[in-house]
Amino acid sequence: MLLRNACALLGPRLSFAAQADMGESGGVFDRVAALGARRRGGGVRPGPRPGEDVVDCEGLLAIPAFVNAHTHVGDSIAKDAAPGRTVDAAVHPVMGAKPRILARSRPEHLEAMMRAACMSMLAGGTTTFADFREGGRAGAEMLARAASGLPVRPVILGRVEAYEDVRQRGPRGNRSGPGGLPRGHLAAQAADLLGACDGVGLSGPNENSDAALRAYARAARRPKLRAIHAAETAASSSASVRHTGRTEAERALLLRPHLLVHMTHASDSDLGAAARAGAAIVVCPRSNAALGAGLPDVAAMLAAGCRVALGTDNVMVNAPDMFREMDYLRRAAAAADAAADARPAAGRRSAP
Repeated sequence: MLLRNACALLGPRLSFAAQADMGESGGVFDRVAALGARRRGGGVRPGPRPGEDVVDCEGLLAIPAFVNAHTHVGDSIAKDAAPGRTVDAAVHPVMGAKPRILARSRPEHLEAMMRAACMSMLAGGTTTFADFREGGRAGAEMLARAASGLPVRPVILGRVEAYEDVRQRGPRGNRSGPGGLPRGHLAAQAADLLGACDGVGLSGPNENSDAALRAYARAARRPKLRAIHAAETAASSSASVRHTGRTEAERALLLRPHLLVHMTHASDSDLGAAARAGAAIVVCPRSNAALGAGLPDVAAMLAAGCRVALGTDNVMVNAPDMFREMDYLRRAAAAADAAADARPAAGRRSAP
């Protein structure tokens, strides 16, 4: 297929071309010309190959497909189920409304709603998404089935359904309800889980002991990914310092994560530590706003040397629409800048 006369964002820096021709073969654009561009190949229109369809795209914008860096598509089963609730009341993995809803949902209904979320992302230009999937190995396999046959790639980050009190530290074992888990059982479950997914996606440091975080880090070696929520709310950040003497971000780094999700209440020292550890940060501003968690300071993250990505988070509270996420972040950042200009300069807060 040959696309003619499109506006386009081209190359690794997404340079704008007011008019471009793009030829596709085997799912890859192998002939691209920005008409009138002063560079090698610019202005030379690729001709159609024998039998190739030619589509006039005048008035349309061609851009690379989106990567949604953080989702919970299982929450599709519970859209708008927790309006006005705090983060913990809505989505906490033990005491929130979400785990109760997921536990009571029929698997076939849950899978159908996840597939609908995948189709919604495709319609909005997203072809890859990184999903935190509850339910152990069975939950990971359910998402793989939900996305099968669709031109969308789920990066499935699963978890073992074992949670602990924030006070459990050091070499202590894990608990999952009465009786707890025997020593070493988490590692065995994690190894089995990783046979069905791309890595681990943990609820947060406050629900895992130091030993558990290190066990996940050992289990999820290359090429598996490690991701964790951290510093999403002021309350969870304060609880971490109160009970462990360390920030959530400090403890999250025990996982040796590739991705830290949220970091909305991270201090400058937390951001510096994340940058030194090579952990990217995924911000989810619409979700933070909807759940009253605040807004991420993306400017500070970038200034600290962090790589930053964007995700839409819980489908319970947000449609997985990257256009809306980008627009909201742009508007929120502009409002924050205006507010900062209107008041005396003040330093960022230190760790809680």
